[in-house]
Amino acid sequence: MCLSAARTNAGIVRFSRVSRWLCFAMLTLTLTATAAAQTSAPGNVEVVSNGISVVDTSSQPEMQTSAAEDSARPGNIVGTILDQSGSVAVGAVVRLVSEDKSFTQEAPSGNNGQYSFSNVPSGHFKISVNSTGFGNQAFAGELAPGQTFLVPAIVLSIPTVVTAVKVTVDPVEVATEQVKEQEQQRVLGFIPNFYVTYRDDAAPLTKKLKFQLAWKSSIDPVTILGGAFLAGVQQAGDQYSEFGQGAEGYGKRFGTVYANIVASTFLSGAIFPSLLKQDPRYFYKGTGTKRSRIWRAVSNSVLCKGDNGRWQINYSNIAGSLGGAAISTTIYPNKNASVIVTNFLVRMGESSLAGIFQEFVARKLTKQPKRQGDPPEMETRNISATSSK
Repeated sequence: MCLSAARTNAGIVRFSRVSRWLCFAMLTLTLTATAAAQTSAPGNVEVVSNGISVVDTSSQPEMQTSAAEDSARPGNIVGTILDQSGSVAVGAVVRLVSEDKSFTQEAPSGNNGQYSFSNVPSGHFKISVNSTGFGNQAFAGELAPGQTFLVPAIVLSIPTVVTAVKVTVDPVEVATEQVKEQEQQRVLGFIPNFYVTYRDDAAPLTKKLKFQLAWKSSIDPVTILGGAFLAGVQQAGDQYSEFGQGAEGYGKRFGTVYANIVASTFLSGAIFPSLLKQDPRYFYKGTGTKRSRIWRAVSNSVLCKGDNGRWQINYSNIAGSLGGAAISTTIYPNKNASVIVTNFLVRMGESSLAGIFQEFVARKLTKQPKRQGDPPEMETRNISATSSK
């Protein structure tokens, strides 16, 4: 029995050893197969200190696909249209346009003033609102994927109507204001310089204004003093001895000189310009070549502007100079008719020299009034008016 028991124990020991070897072999095979399976499957293998850790990334494509789907999810846009009183606006046409203009929708505002757009792609969008009797309104925003975007209330406004209104100003008023400026023009601050305009587009003078300028120039103190000085020079040189000397002779000379000045001024500056509808003033050029300015100045004796604004032969100055020469010859003691032609040519030459003086000298020495702004002439203005609903 003892021997049998010993054999039995020995067999158990051998079986235990075999079992341990079998278990170890099976564990090794299991770990090897697992590692091989993880290595062949998609994923990353990370070796750590306590063994092999397999990070499975087989689900990443699904995650990426889900993110792309989320970014492409359409959204919704809703809002309300109101009028200026704060009441809902019914029937306003609301238009939605995506940034790339690949998506557009239109919808009217309902009875509650609301509108809505569905299945709108994400991204930048623009809304425009159009309603009869109101001005166009717009709104821009950014729609996120799957978002329901609530647009702030859009308030319609009454449009501004721009109407062209022709405002006509009496040209006589314009010319009157311009003549008032001319009557303040003085060379060196005291010598009258009324018969020149520095406006190339000056308004035409009326007959009244032409006579007003002639009268203003004739009674100016400087004009009177100039005549008195010339009479004194004549008396000092004993010109026109028929007048004699002394106070009586001086008075005759002064009366003759002053009468000649007044007659010439009215003939060339008022009477003939009124009859022939011409402008007696010198139109200052001031720009262009020196040759063109000299021509403007010298031709002043034979060319002038008509009341129609066009350049024409200066018949007024020609007739006025001839008439002035005739009167001068008549009122002076020497009544030689041949002197009329000489005096006429002298007066024409004086007109050209006066033009040179006006064009190149007088402007620098003339004190001009400060303009407060040109009066409005014939023009069309835009007047903004707000229309009613």
